[in-house]
Amino acid sequence: MSLVTIHPSDRFVANSSEVFQKYGVEMEVGYDFHAYRDILKFARPDQPLGAPFDPDVHEMNPQNALWMIGRNESGEIVHTQALRMLDMDGQSVAEYFIRHFREFPPAAPGLDLGRSRFRAGPQAKRSRGTVCYNGEFWIKPGEASLRGQGLSCVLGRYAFFQAMQHWDPDHMVGFMAKPVATKGFPQRLGWMHTQPGALRWFFEGRDQPVEGFMTFMERDDLHYVLELPFDDLLAMAA
Repeated sequence: MSLVTIHPSDRFVANSSEVFQKYGVEMEVGYDFHAYRDILKFARPDQPLGAPFDPDVHEMNPQNALWMIGRNESGEIVHTQALRMLDMDGQSVAEYFIRHFREFPPAAPGLDLGRSRFRAGPQAKRSRGTVCYNGEFWIKPGEASLRGQGLSCVLGRYAFFQAMQHWDPDHMVGFMAKPVATKGFPQRLGWMHTQPGALRWFFEGRDQPVEGFMTFMERDDLHYVLELPFDDLLAMAA
């Protein structure tokens, strides 16, 4: 007699597939960011492709970046998300973003990049190795929206799963505006750590900046989150 061990990723695939089927969502993964940009023109015309994933600025291919979309039963795009491995060149997360944070701006006009700042926290200073950046998270609003139904906790973890399957990074990071982060959205998506005050975005003609939080995970955190029972997650997020 042989024992069959179920890997956490196998369990996640089975459970997430069941949840997506329940909500009538079909997920698709792609690597061509020119095609992704064209998709967004119709799916979310008010929110174009973010600068961190602009294929005219960054070299992206199946080895270092991917996008995810979710379609409802009518074929309409109701969710987007993207991942990109960062070229760390031996730097810590803190050193990297001190030099490059302006390449990760919020999708808002009138940014004053000269006054904007990145502040590294203790975790960012300690974090070295391979790093995956997560962004582009969007769920279509409206009366028939999937928002507020608990699905975000699965969608967030779906990105963790894809990052592990493709690159198994040492760290995963993202940014969120303070009003979103303080409402508990990082926790619903599955992020285990947040750093307040990481970003201060100034806008032309305004003295008060917009604060951004950094979200981050280590490899062990990613494994831990994907092992959590789905029933508990959906109950807490609903």
